[in-house]
Amino acid sequence: MDPPPKLRLLDNRLHWLEGEAQNDHISHKRIKNGKCLSFLSLPGRRNRCPALFPPTVSYRQLSLPPPRAGEEPHKEPGKPSSRKTRLPPSDIFILSLQFLFPHSWAAMSAEPRSRQETLALRKQLIGSSCKLFFPEDPVKIISAKGQYMYDENGNKYLDCINNVAQVGHCHSEVIRAAHQQNLALNTNSRYLHDNLVDYAQRLSNTLPKKLCTFYFLNSGSEANDLALRLARQYTKHEDVLVVDHAYHGHLTSLIDISPYKFRNLEGQKEWVHVAPLPDTYRGLYREDNKDPATAYANEVKKIIDQAQQKGRKFAAFFVESLPSVAGQIIPPPGYFQKAAEHIHSAGGVFIADEIQVGFGRVGKHFWAFQLQGEDFIPDIITMGKPIGNGHPVSCVATTKEIAEAFSATGVEYFNTFGGNPVSCAIGIAVLDVIEKEQLQLHALQVGSFLMELLNQQKAKHPLIGDVRGVGLFIGVDLVQDQEKRTPATEEAAIIITRLKEEFIMLATDGPGRNVLKFKPPLCFNAEDAKLVADKLDKILTELEKREA
Repeated sequence: MDPPPKLRLLDNRLHWLEGEAQNDHISHKRIKNGKCLSFLSLPGRRNRCPALFPPTVSYRQLSLPPPRAGEEPHKEPGKPSSRKTRLPPSDIFILSLQFLFPHSWAAMSAEPRSRQETLALRKQLIGSSCKLFFPEDPVKIISAKGQYMYDENGNKYLDCINNVAQVGHCHSEVIRAAHQQNLALNTNSRYLHDNLVDYAQRLSNTLPKKLCTFYFLNSGSEANDLALRLARQYTKHEDVLVVDHAYHGHLTSLIDISPYKFRNLEGQKEWVHVAPLPDTYRGLYREDNKDPATAYANEVKKIIDQAQQKGRKFAAFFVESLPSVAGQIIPPPGYFQKAAEHIHSAGGVFIADEIQVGFGRVGKHFWAFQLQGEDFIPDIITMGKPIGNGHPVSCVATTKEIAEAFSATGVEYFNTFGGNPVSCAIGIAVLDVIEKEQLQLHALQVGSFLMELLNQQKAKHPLIGDVRGVGLFIGVDLVQDQEKRTPATEEAAIIITRLKEEFIMLATDGPGRNVLKFKPPLCFNAEDAKLVADKLDKILTELEKREA
C-alpha cells in the first residue's frame, strides 16, 4: 500500500502519517518539543473498523534532547520506551479515512489552489450576488477550531461573528455524534427512530410547557416559512406585522416580510405592515423615554387599528427576539408582552424568531425571548443557525392547538431531510456541549467582561456612540457626531478592514452599516475579549490622529 499523504494540521499540532508495509497497520508519527512519537498501530480492516471501535494503540516514545539555539529540530529517534494510549476520536476518524480510502484521501489532500485561483473559479462559477467578506482582499479559510479560523498560510484569525458555530468550530463531540450516526443510518422521519423523539424531548425541557410540538427542518428560512404557514392556517388570516429593518430569510415568502430586503426589491406588499424598530438609541423612542416598551407597543396597536379599519386581518406579529441585521437591537423589557396583547386582540399570533440568538447566547437565559420576563411566552418560536453548530438543522416549536389546526387540512407536512437521525444526533450533541461546558454561563461572564471593556473604549473614543448587548450578542454603534448620532459608515468599514489585518474577523450591521456586531462562538474567552478591545483601541486612536 502506498504511504498516505502528509497532514498539515491536526488538533492544532503538526502531524504526519507514514504507511507500513502490510495492509493491516498504519503508523502515526509526530515530532514536537524534542520528542518523537512513532509507530502508532491501528487494527486493520481484517479485524475491525478503527472508527467504530476506538482502539488502544501502542507506540514508542523516543526521547530526544532539546535542540540547541540555531539548530534544526531533531528528526532521528532516540532510545524508545513502550507505552499505550487511546487516540482522540478526531485522529481515529482521519486515520480511518486514509486507511480505508487511500486513493480518495490522496485526491482530497492534493496541493491546494492558490487564493487567486480559488477566487477566479468562484467568479467564474458562483453567482455574483453571493458576496464575500472583504471582496477587495478576501480571506481563504481552510480550517477552524473553537473560536479560531485558519487561512491557507496558517494565519490564525479570531472569529467574532460566527454565531453558527455556537459551541466552537469543529467541536469533537459534535463531529463524533455526526460520524457515529452516519455509520449506522441516515434516513427520513417516516420511520420510527429514537433520535427524533429524544431531540424533541431535550428541546422541550428548555422551553415553556406550552411550546410542546416540534417540526424539524434544514434551515432558518424553512423554519420561518413554516411558522408563517402555521400562523395563517390557525388564524385563517393573511396579514403579517413586522418591525422595520427586519430580516427573516431568503425565501420569497420571507423576503416579503423582511423590510431589510423588500425595500430594495419589489417593495412592501399590501398584507405586510411595518412597525417602528424598538431601538432606544436611535429609534422613535429613546433612552430618555420613561416607558419605551409601552410607547413602541402603542405604535404596534396604532398600525393594527389602522389596518383593521381597512378590513385587513392579522395572522401574526413576526419579530426577532433580538433584531440583529437591524443593528444588534435590545428591545425594552415588556415590549413583547404588550405587543402580544395587541396582536392577540386582532386574532393573530406572536412568532419569536430565535434563529440568530437562541441556545444560550444571551447568557441570562437559554432563549432570548425570555429576556422580556417570565410572563411572556410566544405562540411559535423558530430556531436555526446555531442549532446544529454548522450542520443544516432548524426547528419550529409551537402549541398543540396551532399544530392541530395545521393538521386539520389533511395535507401531510413532510420534509425529506428534516429530523433525520444524523441531524438529530448533532442537535443533541450541541445541547450536551452547551450543558457540559457551561457555555450559557460562560457567555454571560465573558459577554459582561467584553461589554465593560467596550464601554471603557466608549468613554475614551467619541466615535463610539453606544455599546449595547447581552451575553455574547453585542453591538458597538459608531457615530460621526455624538449629539446627532449620524452613522459613521466609512469609519466602520475602515475599522473592520484594519481588524482583519490584525487577524480578527468582525463585521458591520444596521441600516447605516455602522454597528460593529459581536456574535462569536460561545467558547470565545476573556483573553479574546481583551485582545479585541486592545486592537480596537489602537485602531480608533489611529483614526482620531488621522482626522485631527
